[in-house]
Amino acid sequence: MGNCYSMEEQKLYQQRRLQQHKQERQQLHFVKRNQVEVRHESAKSLNMPENSASSAPQAPRNVKDLRKSPGYSNVDIFTYEEMTLATKHFRPDLIIGEGGFGIVYKGVIDENVRPGYKTVEVAIKELNREGFQGDREWLAEVNYLGQLRHSNLLKLIGYCCEDEHRLLVYEYMVSGNLERHLFRRVGSTLNWSRRMKIALDAAKGLAFLHGAERPVIYRDFKTSNILMDADFNAKLSDFGLAKDGPMGDQTHVSTRVMGTYGYAAPEYVMTGHLTSRSDVYGFGVVLLELLVGRTALDKSRPSREHNLVEWARPLLNHNKKLFRILDPRMEGQYSVKTAMKVAHLAYQCLSQNPKGRPLMSNVVDILENLQSTENPEAILQSGGSGLTLYKVPRDTPVTKSEKRLPSSSEREHNVQRSKPGKGRSKSEPPTDCILYSPSPDFR
Repeated sequence: MGNCYSMEEQKLYQQRRLQQHKQERQQLHFVKRNQVEVRHESAKSLNMPENSASSAPQAPRNVKDLRKSPGYSNVDIFTYEEMTLATKHFRPDLIIGEGGFGIVYKGVIDENVRPGYKTVEVAIKELNREGFQGDREWLAEVNYLGQLRHSNLLKLIGYCCEDEHRLLVYEYMVSGNLERHLFRRVGSTLNWSRRMKIALDAAKGLAFLHGAERPVIYRDFKTSNILMDADFNAKLSDFGLAKDGPMGDQTHVSTRVMGTYGYAAPEYVMTGHLTSRSDVYGFGVVLLELLVGRTALDKSRPSREHNLVEWARPLLNHNKKLFRILDPRMEGQYSVKTAMKVAHLAYQCLSQNPKGRPLMSNVVDILENLQSTENPEAILQSGGSGLTLYKVPRDTPVTKSEKRLPSSSEREHNVQRSKPGKGRSKSEPPTDCILYSPSPDFR
């Protein structure tokens, strides 16, 4: 009898505990919901500041959840018919790019597409169902760009998720991507000051992501993902591979290795351990490309020069060797002192030890200081040509630290051709990695 009573008492106790736990969860959900609503109203009252993270109740985990949710207040939901009208039935001559995601079209959304809509030029990216990326990457872009707003992140205007169709609608960046301008074989190229401005803009975008309440690791920083407007203001695009960063006591995020070969950090490639310092390495690769004018991977070069980082990084801290490898198209556009500081920054970002790399916030400070200390009277810009000439005053003596830079012909004579290397490259990834060859997304 006593035993029966104790068992019944235990059941009643468990029921009370379950009911109490359920009430506590409901109260917690209510508090969180109210906090979200308060933050949302505050953001609305401030007209959503330029650099912000809008507060959504919870990011949809899959396309089914996205369709059930009301979406993000600052992102429009389009029908496939509207996308068809905006691209003039996906006309081939409106294609402006193609990448692992799919094809990118230039389009216009106006009254003819949606009555009452203010006319705006857009870039519309359509998911290729047979491509490298799928619903997960498509949804990642919607979630991240739906919540994050910054002057150096590409603005997501809307999306289409109708039947099997997956499309993303972005602001149109008229100057295309950095890869297109930096590595063009003919025509004008980017001058020194413009390259440094692009580097600063991109660094600000990464620093914002890393400094968010829930840090975001971009994971695919490369020249083809840096887009520019008419004034060459740079913005980060393509958030399909972005991941939430470590929180609390976590030191890293373990994930499947994905990215672009030549830009992925070596420790991430080998272990799958992802941190914000992985992005810093990618930034260092792009900064090196801006300095040297070569792509991260170039099989047309001698074998030891195939991988830009392996070949050039050891030369960045040697003054004489440094000026032999700098892009000859920028000759005369920079001071020796400034070039050495930027080279040293790239050297630090490319450290094999992740802890030896600077934070992106420190990178922003360094690049801002370099720009602010440059003498504006020493920079002469020829209107619209994109060429910058560095003018040294006649009466200014040349100090040891400001020696004459070698000419391009001297550089070509002094740079020694490397002997063919044997075996696998140090940075060559394991066979189970999914690293894509560098390729443009927006052209």
